[in-house]
Amino acid sequence: MLFPKKMVHRVTEISPQYLQEQGIHGLILDIDNTLTTHDNPIPSDGVARWLDTMRENDIQMIVLSNNHGPRVEPFAKILGLDYLAEGKKPLPSGFRRCAAALNMKREELCIIGDQIFTDVLGARCCGLTAVLVTAINNHNFWLKLRHVAELPFIYLARNRRITK
Repeated sequence: MLFPKKMVHRVTEISPQYLQEQGIHGLILDIDNTLTTHDNPIPSDGVARWLDTMRENDIQMIVLSNNHGPRVEPFAKILGLDYLAEGKKPLPSGFRRCAAALNMKREELCIIGDQIFTDVLGARCCGLTAVLVTAINNHNFWLKLRHVAELPFIYLARNRRITK
């Protein structure tokens, strides 16, 4: 339950072709340390272009964040995406609400996020595909501590073949 299907350095490395090969038609996107640095109101370089590529390939997208509305709403609006704030990841309710908002089956969805214990665990518990990106910047003690706790799972995931 703690192993992603795929691991990449940045979200922009995920191609529409890869998603289509996996039968993925919708993305649930984390914000902080996935699409931008923590609390940054501006998307990281290449994210807007990547989102356009996904749209051109009929990949639907929604933002799911554990952060509060005042952080999530303006960021999602910049990207032109619907969103769900205070998603309570890894609990299943946020993932289910995103699936309903996109009108998709769980098998057609993939979450892209930077945390194993929220993004990957929640997705796997709900039957979604999970792609783990390297956190853009573990800027404080708690994020660094979380990353240390995730290292054994990252190591194991890199060294075994993971399925959905």
